[in-house]
Amino acid sequence: MTQLKNKKQVLNRENLAYNKKSPIKVVQFGEGNFLRAFVEYAFQQLNKSVDFNAGIAVVQPIERGMVDMLNDQDGLYTLFLKGVQKGQEIQEKQLITNIVKGIDPYTDFKAYLDLAKEEELQFIISNTTEAGIAFVESDTMDMEPPSSFPAKLTVLLNERFKYFNGAEDKGLTIIPCELINHNSETLKEIILKYAALWDLDRAFTNWLESSCSFHSTLVDRIVPGYPKDDIETYNAELDYKDNLIVAAEVFLLWVIEGGDDLKKKLPFHKTDLDVKIVDDMQPYRTRKVRILNGAHTSMVPFSLLYGNETVKETVDNAFTGAFVNKAIFEEINDVLPMDKDELDSFAEAILDRFRNPFIKHKLADIALNSISKFKVRVLPSLLEFEAKNGKLPTNLTFAFACLIRFYKGTWQGKDLPINDGKGIVDNFNTIWNNEDYNVIANAILANQDYWGEDLNKVENLSKAIAFALSEIDSKGIESGYENFSKKY
Repeated sequence: MTQLKNKKQVLNRENLAYNKKSPIKVVQFGEGNFLRAFVEYAFQQLNKSVDFNAGIAVVQPIERGMVDMLNDQDGLYTLFLKGVQKGQEIQEKQLITNIVKGIDPYTDFKAYLDLAKEEELQFIISNTTEAGIAFVESDTMDMEPPSSFPAKLTVLLNERFKYFNGAEDKGLTIIPCELINHNSETLKEIILKYAALWDLDRAFTNWLESSCSFHSTLVDRIVPGYPKDDIETYNAELDYKDNLIVAAEVFLLWVIEGGDDLKKKLPFHKTDLDVKIVDDMQPYRTRKVRILNGAHTSMVPFSLLYGNETVKETVDNAFTGAFVNKAIFEEINDVLPMDKDELDSFAEAILDRFRNPFIKHKLADIALNSISKFKVRVLPSLLEFEAKNGKLPTNLTFAFACLIRFYKGTWQGKDLPINDGKGIVDNFNTIWNNEDYNVIANAILANQDYWGEDLNKVENLSKAIAFALSEIDSKGIESGYENFSKKY
């Protein structure tokens, strides 16, 4: 990479003497930190590995955004990657160069429509937040632009269909990255709904069905974003002034549903990135929810009651770290229907992420809505382990007891960082007015609004929870766990 002639000049292509611009093959809805640290990075690696030569046009999906800042730097910015892999700290930086242009459809709608006419355009990628894939009935075809992302996309696709006279080879591959399950199916359903509402040509919907493809995804990378608290440290590593620095962890996972056709279009298997194109992404989604999210949710009450404050402290501590390891490798992974070596490898990577010294992940911040999180992330592993092995999983059951004890609200004279709905908090307060641990356990486990079923029907669970609660209050977390693990 050619160095800037003068230090601390504004970052742009002229000052950098970097004039190469690839043809626009990707239109990306969203210009925020995550996409710039994830999709742009992934395509840049693809460009380097197989000369993919893909330029990206970034569309600002809402009225207020960062497209002007991107254009001021000619789409250039620096990505800092910091994390731990296999126990080794990694720090590296990379200038991202594949954004060709940024477009604000609210100020230049014609430029937005002109994207439909790009000859080499192949992919639509988006991350407009979970709320972005939504149907807004008031959106109309003649708005410049419509308010919702699906409506904007419908307009763009219809423009491309008309401009190329419905040519089959001008269909697009649409890959949404919003964090909702079945994101592509939901997006397609809304686009077809707009096509019907706006009475678009039936030939357009036929083209959409036959020439375009929709692919659901799972994305995973922690992106803290612009490192404002340490910006001077980051700036000191650069010879230019960059207003769009973005920081992210090293770990990256992108699972995309698709077959051999998509693998040919996106040959990520020729890079060293963990991008998986698979027939069914649900096992990978389950793996992430159970291992990463499940470990987080399991550790929070247990580790806070022990005295830790962060995720890193939890996994680094001999006692709490061993607890988390056993919960993952011996209990959660035991019931997941995937290759054990692959599960264990993924779990090791997760633990590396938990140990990342560059991200201070406070346990109190993860405590939000812990009851609903436990139901989705942890309880299925607990129940499946019991059904498979005929006994309760020691660590997940003790974690469940810690969750219930956590919702009492105080521990050793201090308030606990409970962050949940008022109804849930009030109900736990009422239940904890009782001093009989068996009554407490029975009352909480019976609440089907929390768990979706009466958990008192699970053999020995109520007795185990009651025993654990008694041990926690009388012996503390470490001795209480030791006694509990001898019995269950």
